[in-house]
Amino acid sequence: MDFRFVDNLTEIQIFQLLDLYKNEFWSKQRTYQDVVKMLNASDIIIGLVDDDEQLIGFTRVLTDFVYRATIYDVIIKSSHRNQGLGVKLIDSIIHHPRLNQVEQIALHCLPEMITFYEHFGFTSNIGSIKLMYRYKELHKDSLNDY
Repeated sequence: MDFRFVDNLTEIQIFQLLDLYKNEFWSKQRTYQDVVKMLNASDIIIGLVDDDEQLIGFTRVLTDFVYRATIYDVIIKSSHRNQGLGVKLIDSIIHHPRLNQVEQIALHCLPEMITFYEHFGFTSNIGSIKLMYRYKELHKDSLNDY
């Protein structure tokens, strides 16, 4: 299969990305307006397109280009999985010229994907550091406890 990397998406490819998101449990609720806003705020965008310019893979990165970068939304179209495209997508990030000085690259993944990412040098063993999240709908009343 022939494909190429792109660093921005056409209008049609944004709709194709939305279709990819609609097929995943973690991104079903995303809207076109939010996806456009997300793309505009992402530091690095990497898409995989086939010979027909159809989007078959995607990921994005938020970074300060020095200390930290976080990979988000690694996704391959279901009809193109198990063909090595995920490997090529992640490899394109960890060898991206704009990220070659970054000390640490992070990502979130499902437990069944840990082995896949370990092949690229990612680890879930980060010592005593704890990852914390703040969910906007849960925060309203939490300050009353302090």
